[in-house]
Amino acid sequence: MAADPARITSRILIETESVLFNPNEPFVFTSGRISPVYIDCRRLISFPRARAKLMDMGADLIEEAIGFESLDVIAGGETAGIPFSAWIADRLMLPMCYVRKQPKGFGRNARIEGTLKEGDRVLLVEDLATDGGSKISFVDGLREAGAECGHTFVIFHYGILPQGIRDLEGHGVKLHALATWWDVIACAEEEDYFNKDDLPKVRAFLEDPDGWAEQNAHKIKKPE
Repeated sequence: MAADPARITSRILIETESVLFNPNEPFVFTSGRISPVYIDCRRLISFPRARAKLMDMGADLIEEAIGFESLDVIAGGETAGIPFSAWIADRLMLPMCYVRKQPKGFGRNARIEGTLKEGDRVLLVEDLATDGGSKISFVDGLREAGAECGHTFVIFHYGILPQGIRDLEGHGVKLHALATWWDVIACAEEEDYFNKDDLPKVRAFLEDPDGWAEQNAHKIKKPE
């Protein structure tokens, strides 16, 4: 019986210490949301064996979910998505480009770096997805350049903010991920990654992220 990719991904995230927990000083996402937990996928670039396994599973997922001849280009989102998009492109034997958050403001003033042709079918690759907001911006950049982009792949999806999925689907984009927080928390429980006092705090956030944020907003340090 083949091993579960979500379970393997969760184990890798835990083993590489990419799962962070700090309920007393919550993490603040780009969107402004706060969370006691954070997944740092950028750490994975420093673990060759772990990242190779993740990219192999990612390529298999993409081929199964999207198709073997349904993509023309793999695009990374600046900056965290760039290395992962390069590794995925290599496995799928496809060209790679990357899309900037904003035009660079000089030279060609390009937002897309690399070669992208009108009508190219593009897969956007990033490290993770929380509420999907940055994905929509990158997809818009690719579409403005003439590409077709209806899929995005991430290693990790928070899986607790359904509105983000609805926003992506409303934008004509399907999200593909190797694992979610529910996979990681199940693995963490099996391996006693969180202590008995911390685990209920993590679950409280996962089950009601907005309620948790409202109750813990006072913990965010104000800029001096």
